Amino acid sequence: MNYIYKIGVLFGIVLLFSTSCQSEKKDKEEIKIGTKKEKISSFDLGKSVFNGKGKCYTCHKIDKKSIGPGVIDIIKIYEEQNGDLIAFLKQEAEPIVDPETYAVMKTNFAIIKTFTEEELKAVTVYMNEIGKTETK
Repeated sequence: MNYIYKIGVLFGIVLLFSTSCQSEKKDKEEIKIGTKKEKISSFDLGKSVFNGKGKCYTCHKIDKKSIGPGVIDIIKIYEEQNGDLIAFLKQEAEPIVDPETYAVMKTNFAIIKTFTEEELKAVTVYMNEIGKTETK
């Protein structure tokens, strides 16, 4: 009888530990810290891509020609000619601003191909806002 009692107590302890460990595990699985993602504006994302990942700033200054045309000139000409800047960046349209430097720009399309659709749109938002703000 003493043997059965000891087995029962041992079984109870094992059962108690196994259920208490599982409930702790569930609680830990349900807690999610730091998963809230803040929404960044298109302008800020575009600025980040233009000056970071894309390295566009190395060839395109805001208000003057460098290796490539300035942002103000790009935006002005694309508006005047009703051009599609995103199509150009996707290599789906011919260059309409400074086509002579297009060969240099072609080397950067490998970087541009890594841009998401959201990043492409954001870069054009950034360029449009900067181009229009700087001319006022």
